[in-house]
Amino acid sequence: MKHRAVKRRSVVLGIGATAGVAAVGGIALNAQASDTDSGSSSSDTLVFDKDAYTELTTTVTDTEGTEHSVTYHFWKAITYVAEPVDEKYQSLIVSVPVEIDGKTVDASNAPILFANSIGGYMPSSVADATGVGAGGMSGGGAPSGAPSASASASTAPNANGNTNATGGATASNQLLALAAGYVVIEPGARGRSLKNSSGEYYGTAPTVIVDLKAAVRYIRSNKGRIPGNVDRIVSAGTSAGGAVSALLGASGDSKLYDKDLKALGAADASDAIFATGAWCPITDLEHADGAYEWNWGTNELSTGKQVDQTVSKELQAQFAEYQASLKLKGLGRFGTLTARNYDEYLLKQYMEPSATAYLAALSASDRATYLAENAFITWSGGKATFSWADFLTHVGARKKSVPAFDAFDLSAGENNEFGAGTTESRHFTAYGARNDSTGLASKRVASDIPEKLNQMNPMYHLERRNPGRSKHWWIRLGTKDTDTSHVVSANIAAAANGLGDDVDHLYYWDQGHGANTDPGDFITWIAKVTGQKKR
Repeated sequence: MKHRAVKRRSVVLGIGATAGVAAVGGIALNAQASDTDSGSSSSDTLVFDKDAYTELTTTVTDTEGTEHSVTYHFWKAITYVAEPVDEKYQSLIVSVPVEIDGKTVDASNAPILFANSIGGYMPSSVADATGVGAGGMSGGGAPSGAPSASASASTAPNANGNTNATGGATASNQLLALAAGYVVIEPGARGRSLKNSSGEYYGTAPTVIVDLKAAVRYIRSNKGRIPGNVDRIVSAGTSAGGAVSALLGASGDSKLYDKDLKALGAADASDAIFATGAWCPITDLEHADGAYEWNWGTNELSTGKQVDQTVSKELQAQFAEYQASLKLKGLGRFGTLTARNYDEYLLKQYMEPSATAYLAALSASDRATYLAENAFITWSGGKATFSWADFLTHVGARKKSVPAFDAFDLSAGENNEFGAGTTESRHFTAYGARNDSTGLASKRVASDIPEKLNQMNPMYHLERRNPGRSKHWWIRLGTKDTDTSHVVSANIAAAANGLGDDVDHLYYWDQGHGANTDPGDFITWIAKVTGQKKR
């Protein structure tokens, strides 16, 4: 990529490859303006400087392959708290379109895409970003000056071709949103691997959600100064970033975080968001091991070996008890979701419709070839049907061992996420602690763990009908994603739907972790739920 040594520069960032399958839906190219009232920050240090931008130009390729020239104002890293622990991570960047394909755009009241690039609960920084989407390009393909990844792909096992180096979202949503006339704000956040000179971890739970909430408060406190409609913030994230995006949506204005936010000098404003976009969220961690075994317990590892079936079945039993306690109703007319009928629900609500849509989009010859290679699918009347057992066989190897998240040997990234002080990793479930294999003296979880789990779990807030939650949900997952259980996102969708929220949830057929094959539809959905007019 070439860069001009002037304020106005050109960076070509075609996203066709990262966007995956071309999607139905376009991009809005106009943002309607309206007057907004100025708000006030809790500190003079948290006042947005509306004139401190650089004007840049980039070329964005939409999902149909059309290029759009976008001129935008870019604000480099802004610290979003008055008392930062680490400004490298506690900062955000702002990108505001002013001209698209030669036509002036007024984004003063446009929706705000709040896109995080967090993966693996690792640190995410935009401190050195020089343009839109830089956080999503960490670890490869980034323009000059983009932040380097906080961890290499080798230390982030969730990373793959769909994600950045730490397993978080790529820049597809940010670029399309900018070309649609939306304001794009990308926050950094502290993560689990950060350690100070005294050997103390300062980015473990609940740090990541506290930082994102502080960033939202900064935005909302600058109403009338920062471009965009601060009452129409739409969050987006993938994997762990999808988890905290869902958590941000579920926990708006919860008092659970007030002490931590006050310690950072966060702005005195709401941290509620309008809508939530979450891709393959790895969340509900205290129940994730059981959910994983219910889903993938009989699938072999890539080595061809099965995991310990005694442990797997014990965890499955725990999941059955938990699922029954939720008393969730399935989407559509499906009844109460239990461990006994969840396979049927996933098949009818998600898997078969996903396969049907995939096959229907193929040419007749390609469809015949695919069906010949995947004889477990019955194709009749334009619909795909199959059994749950055959679906599991089709997916193949499970990615994680048992337990998948609270590992007995404390080796999972989630163990590190609940580390504290100079202790790198800790157990966060009673089952994990009781079966610890590292020689710990105590077989119990630490006393501070329950509160941290509540702070990190969107289900906690949805179960309590949090009035400050997002009322619009876009949730996506690949059918071949074995990084987590399919029931995790399905439970979030069912919980939100049960509260009367607007839920758009589907699974991408034959896609793995981090897939985002309909980004154009997401951008169109933002316009729909926010009431944004488009040309």
